[in-house]
Amino acid sequence: MSCSERTASPALEYVDPEKSLAPPSLPPFVERGLRGYMPSLASPSPPPFVEGGLRGYMTVLGAFFALFSTFGQSMSFGSFQSWYSQNQLSPYTASEISWIGSVQLCVFFISGGLVGRLFDAYGPTLLLASGTVIITFSLMMTSLATKYYQFILAQGVLFGIGFGLLFFPSMGATATHFTKYRATALGVAAAGSSVGGVVFPIMLQRLFNNVGFGWAVRISAFICLASGVIATATVSSRLPRRKPGPWIDVPSLKDINYALFVSGSAFTSLGIFVPMYYIVPYAESSHISQTLAFGALSVMNAGSVFGNILPSIMADHIGRFNTLVPSAALMVILTLALWFHAHNLAAIMAYSVFYGFISGGWFALQNSCIAQISKMEKIGVRIGMTYSLVAFTALVGSPIAGALLTRGNGNYTGLIVFSGVSVFVGCVLAFLLKLRLNSSLLAKV
Repeated sequence: MSCSERTASPALEYVDPEKSLAPPSLPPFVERGLRGYMPSLASPSPPPFVEGGLRGYMTVLGAFFALFSTFGQSMSFGSFQSWYSQNQLSPYTASEISWIGSVQLCVFFISGGLVGRLFDAYGPTLLLASGTVIITFSLMMTSLATKYYQFILAQGVLFGIGFGLLFFPSMGATATHFTKYRATALGVAAAGSSVGGVVFPIMLQRLFNNVGFGWAVRISAFICLASGVIATATVSSRLPRRKPGPWIDVPSLKDINYALFVSGSAFTSLGIFVPMYYIVPYAESSHISQTLAFGALSVMNAGSVFGNILPSIMADHIGRFNTLVPSAALMVILTLALWFHAHNLAAIMAYSVFYGFISGGWFALQNSCIAQISKMEKIGVRIGMTYSLVAFTALVGSPIAGALLTRGNGNYTGLIVFSGVSVFVGCVLAFLLKLRLNSSLLAKV
C-alpha cells in the first residue's frame, strides 16, 4: 500500500475486513469513523462476532433459495427470448425483445440503493416477504400477457422490483455473518442462481411444449413462491437495525479504489449478459434443434454452479482480486476465441460450460471484493450503490448486441466482438485496482 493510501482519512482508508472485526474490541480509528460518519451505529452494538454459526449457515441456505428464484429466472431469459421471437412477439426484432430482460436487470440494479437503506432500517425479513409476493405476482401477470408493453411491465419492471427485494437483503445479510470465509459463503449462496439457471431453462422448454406458455410460467411462479418462503424464514442479519445512511455516500464516490471497481463492473456488465441472452438463438441459427439449443443455456448455467463455489474458495486463499481479474480475462478469451468459431454442437456446448464457470466466478466475487475495499459499516451501502451505478450499462448492453445482430442481418460477429471488448475494458480497470491495492503481482489481494 502506498504512503498516500496509509495517510488517507478514516472514511476512505482501505481496511482488510479479516483484520477489522466488529465490536466489542474495535480499533480506535474505526470507533472514530463510526462516531464521525455513521453516528447511528454507535448504539446499539452488534453481538460479539462469531464466524458463521447456525444463524450464518441458515442465512446462506436462505440466500441460496432467494437467488435460485430470482437470478435463476433472470439467467434463463434466453429461453424466453427464443420463445417470444417465434410466438407472442414474433413481429419484434431480437433487440426489441431483449429490452424485456434488460429492463428487468436495470430495475433490479437501480433498486439496490433503496433496498439497502430499507435493509439497514428494517432488516431482511419484511423485504424478503415483500419480494416473494411481488415475484410471484409478476410471473402470474407474465403468464397472462399477450402484448409487448405487458411483458415489459410484468416480466421487466415488476420482476425487477421483486428481484432486488430478494437479492440484496439475502447477500447483505450473508456478508454480516462471515469475514474470513466471506467469499466462500457468498459463493455458495450465489450458486443458487446457477442451479436455478440450470433448472428453469430445461423445465420451461418442456413445459412450453407440453402445457403451453401460460401454465409453464405459472408453475415457475409457484416454485419461486416456495423458494421465497424458505428465504424469508431462514435469512437473518447479525447487525442491529439502524438509521439508514445517506442515499449517496459521497466519500465512497471520492474513493479512487471504489470508483475504479464500479467503472470496471459497469463495463463488464455491458457485455457479460450477452451470451446468456443470445446463446439459444445462436445455437438455433447454427441448425441445432430447439431442445439442444435450450440445453446450451442450461449447460452454461450448470458451469456457473461450480464457478460460483470453486473460485470463491480459491479467492479466500490466494486473494479475491487475484481471482476476479483472471476470471474477466478468461471470459474475454473464451468469447473472442471460442464463441467466435463455435459453429457446431460440441463447440457451442464447450463454450457454454466454460463461459458459465468463469462468469459464475466473476458474479460470486463482486460482493466480497466490494467488502474487501470497504469498512464493515460501509459494505451494505456500497453494494447497493454499486448495483445502482451499473444499472445503465446492464440496461443497454443486450439491446445494443441485438441491434448489432439486426444490422448484420443475423450475423453474430458484431455481437460477439461487442461482448468480448466490453468485458476486456472492465478487466483492465479491475487489474489497475489490484495494482493500486498492492503493486506486487504476486501479493494476496
